Amino acid sequence: MSESVEGGVKVIAVANQKGGVGKTTTTVNLATALAAIDKRVLVLDLDPQGNASTGFGIDRRYRTIGSYNVLMDGRNLEESAVSTEVPRLDIVTSSQDLSGAEVELVDEEGREFRLRNAIRGRPIPYDFVLIDCPPALGLLTVNALAAADSVLVPLQTEFYALEGLSHLLRTIERVQKGLNPTLELQGIVLTMYDKRNNLSELVAADVREHMGDKVYNTVIPRNVRVSEAPSHGQPVLIYDLKSPGAQAYAQLAKELVAREGIVVPPLNPVAV
Repeated sequence: MSESVEGGVKVIAVANQKGGVGKTTTTVNLATALAAIDKRVLVLDLDPQGNASTGFGIDRRYRTIGSYNVLMDGRNLEESAVSTEVPRLDIVTSSQDLSGAEVELVDEEGREFRLRNAIRGRPIPYDFVLIDCPPALGLLTVNALAAADSVLVPLQTEFYALEGLSHLLRTIERVQKGLNPTLELQGIVLTMYDKRNNLSELVAADVREHMGDKVYNTVIPRNVRVSEAPSHGQPVLIYDLKSPGAQAYAQLAKELVAREGIVVPPLNPVAV
C-alpha cells in the first residue's frame, strides 16, 4: 500500500497522454483557483516543455533547481519550490534537464517511486499538490501516478476523446495493480468546449454516458483569454478574472473541493 502524505495533503496528477487537451492550462488555473479559496498549493511541473513554469511567469534563468533535481538528486521538495505571484501558491519548475530523466531513470533502482519518495512520509505545508504530467505515458508520468492519490483527466471535446481516454484508464489500472493500489480517478474535466459546435455536445454526452459522475459538471469553454494568458506569464484568473474561462476554473476548484468534502469559502478576487 502507498504511504499517506503527512499533514493531509491531497496529491493530484493531471494527466492525459494526448497533447493539446488543456492539461497544463488546467493545472495552472485550477491551482490558482484553489489558492483563491485559501488553499496552500504546490504545482510540480513534470513536463520537460516547462509550460506550467512559463504559465506562472517563471523565467528560465531562475529554473536552476527543479523537478529534475527532485527526481534524480533526491532534493527536498519544499526547498526546490519557488513562490509565484499568486499568494499561497508555489511551483517546482521544469527545465530542459528533465527531458533526459526518462533515459537516466531506466537503470535506476526503484525508478517508478522517485517522486513518491520525495512527497510521501514527510510533512509539507500544502493542502494540494498538482502534478503537471508530460503528454506521454513514460516513466515521468508513471512516477506521478505512483505518487498521487488521484488522477484528474482534462479531456478535449473532440471526436477521438474516448479512444484516448480508454488508453489512459488502462494505464491507471496497471499502476493500481503494480505500483499504487490506492490510486483513484479523481475525475474528468471536459475542456475546449464550444457550445456553438454540435460535436462538442455530442462528445460531452458520450463521455458522461460512459463515465457517469466521474465527469465534472463544470465544463471549460473555448475562450480567447485563456489562450492569451500564458503569453503574459499569468494564469487567466489573474489576467482576466471576469472572463468565462477564469470563471469556469473558479467553479471547477469549488466542485473539486466539494467532492473532497471540504467546506468551500467564496472566491476572494483579492487573493489572485
